[in-house]
Amino acid sequence: MKIVKKCKGLPLALETIGSLLYTKSSVSEWESVLISEIWDLPKEDSKIIPALFLSYYHLPSHLKRCFAYCALFPKDYEFDKESLVLLWMAENFLHPQQNKSPEEVGEQYFNDLLSRSFFQQSNEWHYKWTFVMHDLLNDLAKFVSGDICFRFGVDKPEGIPKIRHFLFVTDDDQSANEFGNLCYPKSLRTYMHMHQRVLDGEISGIHDLFPKFKFLRVLSLTHWPDLEEVPDFVGNLKLLRSLDLSNSRIRKLPDSTCFLYSLQVLKLNNCEYLEELPLNLHKLTNLHRLELVYTDLKKVPMHLGKLKNLQVLMTSFRVGKSRESGIQQLGKLNLRGSLAIEDLQNIVNPVDALAADLKNKKYLLDLVLEWNQNQNLEEDSAKEREVLDNLQPFRHLEYLSINNYGGTQFPSWLDNSLSNLVSLTLKNCKYCVCLPPLGLLPLLKHLTITGLDSIVRIDTDFHGSISSSFTSLETLKFEDMKEWEEWNCKDVTGAFPRIHSLSIQRCPKFKWNLPQQLFHLKNLKFDGNEPFVIFSNCMIPDLGSWNLQPDYHRSTLKRLVIKENTMEVSLLERIGHLIFDASLGYLHIYSSPKVNIPMDRCFDFLVEVEIKNSCESLTTFPLDFFPKLSKLALEVEFSGGGLPSNLKEMELLYCSKLFDSMKGVLGANNSVKTLSISGMDMESFPDEGLLPLSLTSLEIYFFMCLERLDYKGLCQLNSLEELLLSKCEILSCLPEEGLPKSISTIRIWNCRLLKPRLKKPEGEDWKKIAHIENIDVD
Repeated sequence: MKIVKKCKGLPLALETIGSLLYTKSSVSEWESVLISEIWDLPKEDSKIIPALFLSYYHLPSHLKRCFAYCALFPKDYEFDKESLVLLWMAENFLHPQQNKSPEEVGEQYFNDLLSRSFFQQSNEWHYKWTFVMHDLLNDLAKFVSGDICFRFGVDKPEGIPKIRHFLFVTDDDQSANEFGNLCYPKSLRTYMHMHQRVLDGEISGIHDLFPKFKFLRVLSLTHWPDLEEVPDFVGNLKLLRSLDLSNSRIRKLPDSTCFLYSLQVLKLNNCEYLEELPLNLHKLTNLHRLELVYTDLKKVPMHLGKLKNLQVLMTSFRVGKSRESGIQQLGKLNLRGSLAIEDLQNIVNPVDALAADLKNKKYLLDLVLEWNQNQNLEEDSAKEREVLDNLQPFRHLEYLSINNYGGTQFPSWLDNSLSNLVSLTLKNCKYCVCLPPLGLLPLLKHLTITGLDSIVRIDTDFHGSISSSFTSLETLKFEDMKEWEEWNCKDVTGAFPRIHSLSIQRCPKFKWNLPQQLFHLKNLKFDGNEPFVIFSNCMIPDLGSWNLQPDYHRSTLKRLVIKENTMEVSLLERIGHLIFDASLGYLHIYSSPKVNIPMDRCFDFLVEVEIKNSCESLTTFPLDFFPKLSKLALEVEFSGGGLPSNLKEMELLYCSKLFDSMKGVLGANNSVKTLSISGMDMESFPDEGLLPLSLTSLEIYFFMCLERLDYKGLCQLNSLEELLLSKCEILSCLPEEGLPKSISTIRIWNCRLLKPRLKKPEGEDWKKIAHIENIDVD
């Protein structure tokens, strides 16, 4: 408790001290922390929290150095683990350990600092997490690094000769002119450019000092839009270990790059104009990492595979017809991360695909195999099948897409051999007549099948097992399946235990005989002109019954959206159990005039209903059948009834018959807060007592006959805060008595007669709204 009191209630201090004490196993070590002199830092160091400094003080020396280096980052800067580890590696901060690669050592260092709360997890981006340092820890890093790390544009220069690590962060041209005076080239080890705007002073400084940076270890010129050519003298930086030219316009690297014999990391990401690399790049025997993410090289240097320790990150490789650009060039590369192999139709001999050796690329996690969709591959179907057979990836692959494949069958490896596969997309494989047994993939969560024009029937073979299939699947999409008619899996008993989202779109011949096992479905999406014939089979075996059988689970479907459907068969009469007996909360029906809603029971679970341009056959719509309804939007003509007691928001579009039937009921309601009404044929609105006194927001639009607002009807709305008037073409003035004083926001759009009267300050009606806080008149 004594140590906790010294943290003075600061959560970050408690976190770091807690992590520190976790590493101390004896009472004497805890007492040593308690009586440390660091708790009594002098006042001049008041920005530094003693608990944080104490946590840093107890770090091992190798972690102290790695943490202090992070003083180079500005506050709130987000970084990823891999990039920081590569910087540590270039600065020689990582101590070699037996049977561990430098990256593995760096990852261990990083995780140690993370576990001690020196880093904090921030955001996930492209399957990777980014991290930040708390502002107080950023201050601590700057404090312990002294003048070694300097952020130009953030820090004040004091000990110029000591600067070893330099980060350029400024958009001030005048300050940039001082750049050349701030660096002693012999001491500088790191130069990094962060700002996306390059300044004249920085440009001249770089060109003047570049030849003198002989001891530089890290050079990063990312996001430099004017960098189109790398000077030849870059080859003189013999000690350079990391070179980052990402997001620049360079078209080539000078041949002198091949003299950087100490180079370990070369980053050329997002270099859209870069077409090729120097031929002798393989002579950089220390090169450990080459990044070409979103850089579309035409060819890879032929002998790059000789570098046994080289890790290559390249998001795309375009197969050419020559040997220099053939797929076999990938064979000896240690590929990592994501890769899209494009133009596979250019493979003449399927044996060349085998030479790519994808089966042994164990660090490749995301793979796209793509043929040109404009090629007619049907004639070469056997060859394309053999090519795909020979492109079998390593079993630990997590993401796979096969696009525009021209074979008639998928290879046998596309089943349970990919035991780690999480996401699979099969796109525009137009000639495949059947699907592989994808239900056997144990970790598959997301499956998208689109544009498979030759699939007519999906049956039990798709599941692979009748007792247990698709055990991890969460989302399933079928799209643009022109000939698909049936999904017949009657014999399958154990499938889809985790599925929550199903989308079937643009499948014009599908008969909607869905499997019985979709118990956990929460989101269903479909569109088009499909006859929705036997949808109810997704929940119960007896297609003639709406009642859930005792041995079937209760549905967990939460949202149902029906859009642009012109089926002849009444949809909701076939799936009434989804609304009546299930926990459906949201029902949206758009542009589906022949869809009907059965009205023989209460809709106990619905909280939101939206019906627009649909349900033409409805003659009554008793709103008191919806006890939990809180939001309602209608564009349909019928008579109504009472209002649900929980209703908070209501939108009525061109519903004059319904609106007339609710007179008296609407005004007596005390729950509706937001009301939007359009398309009513009225000269005066609203009548006294017509609207709920609980209203806080009222929208009136497309009242083409509205001549005046009724003051008596408005003045009763003592809670009204927001009023919107739109498209009331002949409304010529506001009420003589003004508007309710409670209104704080008014918006008036496209009211041509009223607009000039609201002109400030001479408009005749300006005084009626001048007191309102927020005024928006178009």
